[in-house]
Formats: sequence, C-alpha cells, structure tokens
Amino acid sequence: MNNKKAGAYDSPVKATLKGISDLFKKQQKAGELSDTDRLDGMSVMVTGASSGLGFATAVELAKRGARVIMACRSGIPEKGEEIKRLSGSENIDMIPVDLSDIYSIKNLVNQLKANNLKLNILICNAAVVPRNSRKTRQGLEEMFMVNYLAKFLLIRWLLDEDLLELLGSVYPRIIIVSSESHRNPKEYEWENFGQYKDYGMNKTVELYGYYKLLLTTFVNELSRRLNIEGTRISVFSLCPGPVNSNIARETPRLFQPLLKLIFKIFFRSPAKAALPVIYLAASKDLEGKALDYLFIFERKDMDDKTRDPENGRKLWELSEALLDDIGVRFKKTINKL
Repeated sequence: MNNKKAGAYDSPVKATLKGISDLFKKQQKAGELSDTDRLDGMSVMVTGASSGLGFATAVELAKRGARVIMACRSGIPEKGEEIKRLSGSENIDMIPVDLSDIYSIKNLVNQLKANNLKLNILICNAAVVPRNSRKTRQGLEEMFMVNYLAKFLLIRWLLDEDLLELLGSVYPRIIIVSSESHRNPKEYEWENFGQYKDYGMNKTVELYGYYKLLLTTFVNELSRRLNIEGTRISVFSLCPGPVNSNIARETPRLFQPLLKLIFKIFFRSPAKAALPVIYLAASKDLEGKALDYLFIFERKDMDDKTRDPENGRKLWELSEALLDDIGVRFKKTINKL
C-alpha cells in the first residue's frame, strides 16, 4: 500500500475517532426489527460466534427460534452452553474451524454435509486484526486469508455442495460483516494479489480496510452471479459500526487499558450492534431482495469501486487462480451464471 492512500481509517487513532464520530451522526433506519421476525425451523451458521458480535448474534438468533451452528476456533463447548443458558434454547451446535487454514474450512463443509446440515442463513462474521503479519499453513498472509479469502472459499464450497437451502418460499440469505473502512483504499493492487507481505502494527489498520474493500467487492460480484435471472440467494452486507469487542486484543499492551476504556465508554455493546445483523437475517421486508448494505442500521450504497462489475470479475478470477495454485478446485456451479 502506498502513502497516497491516506484516509479516515489508515491508522488506529484515526479509525477510532472516525468510529466514535459516526455514532453521533443521525441515521435514517432501513427498517424496524419486530418481535414477530422469527427464525423458527431455520438453520443459521455464524462464524466467529464464540465472542463479541458473533456471540451476541448467536444468542439473539437462538431466542428467535433458529437452530444455531456456531463455527469457531475456540470456546468449545463452554460458549455453546452459555448461549443455551442465555437464550433458553437447546438448539445449538458447535463445529470447530480455523479460518486461516484451508483444510479446516473444507472439514467444516464436510461435517455439515456428513450430518445433512443444510443452511438457510450463513453469517460470515469472523475477522482478525493482528499485530503483525503471520503466515498461514498454506503460506498466505493471515489477515488476507481470514478477512477475505476464507469467505470466498467457504461460500464457494457451500454452494458446490448445495448446502444453502430454500425454506418454503424463503430464499437463503448470506450475510457478510464488512466495514465502512472499505472506502479508504483508493485503488486495487491486482498485481500483488494474495502475495505474502511483511508488516507491523502501523500498517494493520490500513490493510484491514483494503481487505474489507476486497470483501465488499466480492459481496457485489457474488450477488451478480447468483441472481442474474432473479433472486436465488440474497446477499447482504453491513458495517456494524464500532463495537466493544475483543477484536483489538493484539494491540500492544501499553495501549490496551486506554483502548478498553474508550471501547467501553463510546462503542456499542455487541448485543446492540447485533440488531442490524438480525434484521438482515430475519426481517420479512427483505424477502426476495438480491443485495443490500447497511451502515449500522442505515441503508447506504457501497463504494463505487466495489460495485463495478469489472472489478468484481477481476477479483473472482484472481481468487480462483490463487486457490488453484494451492490445489483447491471448485465445481463450476456458479461460474457460468
């Protein structure tokens, strides 16, 4: 990333201040979440469900009658038991997955298939903000893998195995947690796509925004490919705004007390931040809609770059080529749409 890409999210301090200021802006809500927006009989998988936004989302989904499948790296089984207690529902499953490891993602999909667990809703929530670059088992950079490529990979395999299922007349929904920081990068770096790069904490927030740019571009391209002849699968995304979670747990210890205080005072609780996620999952107002994006609870257009079909096509092709080099193969179920 080069220096001309300065913006509101290119440093931890600026990103924190921008998040706080956003909370004080008046919003026009996209809709209302009602107690009658139920998910009885539906199976919903949430990645990163053992803490923060993912945990709060799983609790509320369970309260609304969903069968919740928690896909997470830690907290098994104690976090699942806690959600049962908080929600009053026993309909909770946990499947271990390490989203930095391609083989672990494949194993997750295989377990769903082996147990005949088809999903009506997928919520891709998991993300990392590492202190510095780290190589994954397959030699990729961890934040690139977890924050972008794992979503591409998981969704492709779920679609290949026909594990996203229509329930009655209700179309399946894919909900991807992104960030307004996707607007920060000024351009794509296609020539270096997927290449491992060393970086430290001073570059983490900038790269976080770049990978959210890739993710939001994928959201648009996925909806285009799935819904070319009318809605087959709804693809929704959102930025939940600043959330008081443990996503910044790798911040240097010197700054952690201050960050925790700021998060506690100014940032939204995970339970409150989860409400727009639940709206996208459960609201009847969105039935049959192919694409949507919320910032907190307000409907917004995604950045123009992410909606450009040429950028979407390029990202898709580069992602497939990168995974092909690693030895990952896909069926051609949605390439031709």
